[in-house]
Amino acid sequence: MTYFRTTLLLAALTGLFMAIGFFIGGQSGMVVAFLIALGMNAFSYWNSDKMVLGMTGAHEVDERAAPELYSIVRKLAANAELPMPKVYLIDAEQPNAFATGRDPEHAAVAATTGILQRLTPEELTGVLAHELAHVKHRDTLTMTMAATLGGAISMLANFGMMFGGGNRDGNRGIGVIGTLMMVFLAPLAAGIIQMAISRSREYEADRLGAEICRRPLWLASALRKIEAAARQIPYEEAERNPATAHMFIINPLTGEGMDNLFSTHPNTENRIAELERMAREMGEGAATAAPASAPVAETPAGPWGQSRPEGKGPWG
Repeated sequence: MTYFRTTLLLAALTGLFMAIGFFIGGQSGMVVAFLIALGMNAFSYWNSDKMVLGMTGAHEVDERAAPELYSIVRKLAANAELPMPKVYLIDAEQPNAFATGRDPEHAAVAATTGILQRLTPEELTGVLAHELAHVKHRDTLTMTMAATLGGAISMLANFGMMFGGGNRDGNRGIGVIGTLMMVFLAPLAAGIIQMAISRSREYEADRLGAEICRRPLWLASALRKIEAAARQIPYEEAERNPATAHMFIINPLTGEGMDNLFSTHPNTENRIAELERMAREMGEGAATAAPASAPVAETPAGPWGQSRPEGKGPWG
């Protein structure tokens, strides 16, 4: 099913890419856009994870550089019966995280430094379990390719704004006004495609992630904190590359201007309500939830400061 959805996505984005090429450069522009799209489809399948990680400013870390984060991911991967993914950190104040990779054998999990500073280890465990659920469901292939191809469409539209206005076929073209419209229409179309594949998968990843870490309320508490922080703390890399927004556990965009076109996530309160329902079914009471009012750790020394023993996560 994942490969079928990915094929449909590639076909839709290729058609959209060709349409933009036609408006910018007529028939010759459409042909060029088609050839570029074929090359990008092949390149994106094998390299989209590296492209997205680069677009978000992520850098790989090992167990020595981030022992607690690495330890949590390793234990969750074992719980989920997944290969150990690569672990990345993003130097960004906004708390957020995402997973990428074309399959579980080539997966990566990325977390911002802000999420390490603002969440308890239990809450972070819930978030990382959600991301590994995407890996287990193989959502990451479609999500990652949507991000790279959607970003390419936006880039083509911006290119058209700079160089549009005429074409070699003798047509006048759409000129500056038309290319300005394409700058808005291309992200809109990409956002619609992403929206069609995004909302239900977030609920399912919440459910499976809660099963992987066995504590639905850890994720519920984390979602509430991340949602509140994301509204106040901008994430500049995501703002520059809004086509990556659907990959994060919470929409990282501020909602200004075209950002609203990429609001592909379901309502956070609805997600929390579903997790709380799961917790009741699993017999998880309030006492086992991560404290929603946990103090914010702003120490630059590292995630959770230096008071916790190295390598210790929520399981001790």
